[in-house]
Amino acid sequence: MLASRPAAPTRSRREWWIPASLLALTFVPALAGAVRLVDLSGGRTEENARFFDLPLPIIVHIVGATTYCVLGAFQFMPSLRRRRPRWHRMAGRVLVPAGIAAGLSGMWMAVFSDLPVYDNTTLVWLRLFFGSLMVAGLVLGVRAVLGGDIRTHQRWMARAYAIAQGAGTQALVLGPMIVVLNQQGIDQPGGNLKAAGMGFAWVLNLAVAEWLVRRSQSAGRPTSAD
Repeated sequence: MLASRPAAPTRSRREWWIPASLLALTFVPALAGAVRLVDLSGGRTEENARFFDLPLPIIVHIVGATTYCVLGAFQFMPSLRRRRPRWHRMAGRVLVPAGIAAGLSGMWMAVFSDLPVYDNTTLVWLRLFFGSLMVAGLVLGVRAVLGGDIRTHQRWMARAYAIAQGAGTQALVLGPMIVVLNQQGIDQPGGNLKAAGMGFAWVLNLAVAEWLVRRSQSAGRPTSAD
C-alpha cells in the first residue's frame, strides 16, 4: 500500500512568512525603544538628556511606532483580510492613530529636540520629508477606503507602513557600516554618511512595498478594507 502524500500547505500557512518577516524587522527598533524608556525612567544621563526634560514626544513615538509596526504586520496577510474582515477593520482603527502619532512625534523631535552629535541638517530634512509622507499616506489611505477605492487604499497604507519600518532596515544598513568603521577606530558614521544610509533604507522599503502591492493587485487577489 502506498503511503499517502502529505497535503500541500494551505495558502494561509504559506502567508505567515509575511508577518514573521515584518515582526523580525521590527525587533531591533522595538528593543531599542524599550531600552530608551527604561533609561528615561532611571534619571537624567548624558545619553537621554535631550529627551529627559520633555519625555512625552519620545514616549508617544516609541509606543505609537511599536504598536503600528507590530499590529500592522498582520494586515498584509490576504487570507486574514478575507476570513476576518471585521478584525482587519478594527485593527485599522487602532493602526491609523498609532501611525499618525508616531509620524507627528518623530517630526516634532526632529525639529525641537537637540541634534545628536553625529546627526546633521540633511538628516533632519529627511526625517521631516518621510514623516510627512507617512502621515499623508495614512490620511490618503483612509480617504480612499471611505470612498470605496480599495486598491488606492492598499497602496497608500503599504507606503506608510514601509516608511514606519524604516528604522528596522536602517539597522540592517547602518549596523555593518558601524562595525567596519569601529574596526578603523571610528566610533560612528558622519552626518552625511548616516543620512545617506537612512535615506537609502527608506527608499528601499518604499520600492519593495510598491512592487509587492502592484504585484498582488495585478494577480487579482481578493482584498478587504480597514
